[in-house]
Amino acid sequence: MRRTLLLLTALSLTACTTLDTVKDSVSGISDYFSGGEDNADPPAVLTEYTAEVQIEKLWSSSTGVGANEQTVKLAPAIHNQKIITADREGLVQARHLITGDKVWEVETELRLSGGVGLGSETVILGSSNADVIALNSDTGDKLWTVKVSSEVLAIPTIAKHVVIVRTTDGTVTALNEQTGAKLWSYEHNVPALSIRGTGAPLIIGDKVIAGYDNGKLVALDLRNGKFAWETTISIPKGRSEVERLVDLDVDPIEINDVIYIASYRGGIAAISASDGDGMWRNENISSYSGLSNDFRYLYLSDSKSHVWQIDQRNGGGLWQQKDLHHRRLTAPATYQNYVVVGDFEGYVHWLSSSDGRQLGRIQVTDSPIEAKPVIVDDVVYIYAKDGTLAALKAR
Repeated sequence: MRRTLLLLTALSLTACTTLDTVKDSVSGISDYFSGGEDNADPPAVLTEYTAEVQIEKLWSSSTGVGANEQTVKLAPAIHNQKIITADREGLVQARHLITGDKVWEVETELRLSGGVGLGSETVILGSSNADVIALNSDTGDKLWTVKVSSEVLAIPTIAKHVVIVRTTDGTVTALNEQTGAKLWSYEHNVPALSIRGTGAPLIIGDKVIAGYDNGKLVALDLRNGKFAWETTISIPKGRSEVERLVDLDVDPIEINDVIYIASYRGGIAAISASDGDGMWRNENISSYSGLSNDFRYLYLSDSKSHVWQIDQRNGGGLWQQKDLHHRRLTAPATYQNYVVVGDFEGYVHWLSSSDGRQLGRIQVTDSPIEAKPVIVDDVVYIYAKDGTLAALKAR
């Protein structure tokens, strides 16, 4: 009942495209949306098991305040043997992958909300106040700052010296990577209510792929922003705005000219990148965290924090790991024979890619982990919501 009252209060105060200062002032509303379809069940209690791998912490550092307890999309990125992080108060750091030693640091003085995006020699970040800033990836020197139409909650995407920024009002804006000059923009209507978050644009050749909170996936021409195609991933159902939530907040991935995307309460789908034609759809899985893949399979954490292995060819589920029920798992990351996820208590879990069984775990902090783990040379890098950055290795 309390959640329902809070939700109704939030609906009367604000729509999904306003800045998060209003939303975060409504106690409990962010938990409602981050908890999934059925957050009445308590999170699963971790149980003891015989570990099959030992997890070693190579190093751990504090990189600022992290998300500062707010719902923003700040994730680390790797560039030239450096891992680059950004926090809510505008601190951006680069640390050496092997040692964790700080390489450079800069205070942007922006309320960062989307990033880290990486270009050829740039770090691109967005803010809640509609700023987009570019830094030199080797030195941290500021290159330019420009204003876009609204808050940036998606990680900017860069290709062919073009920066693609997706804002919460539904606009896709293209900027020159070197100067920040606006090249084009595309506007799309958004529903009155959605889960807080925006999937990162995907660039495939000369196409920009963007998902929307009404279940639509749109392709634009990277060169001029002209409309190429649109396809429906999920259809809103129900009478109320809450019942009709079908957000495409998951970052899409592309494998061999096929786009794979998941939606909240709308299933997952495979779409041809060339014309937007649907190849298959599995309507039984809901997700707002993300996807990963190996040579044959997709891996996904659903809205109940069950981890799935899915056949790329037809969308069929092959195994499902339910032991981490409602632990607010990150998107899975895969390497070797492992599937790695973080949870809301700062634990990182190693699962077997063959059957999903738990192989090992380690707690790196008591703060939630929301960013997808990043893996380089079999080292797993974790960025927690309190700014903890850790390098882990399975032995």
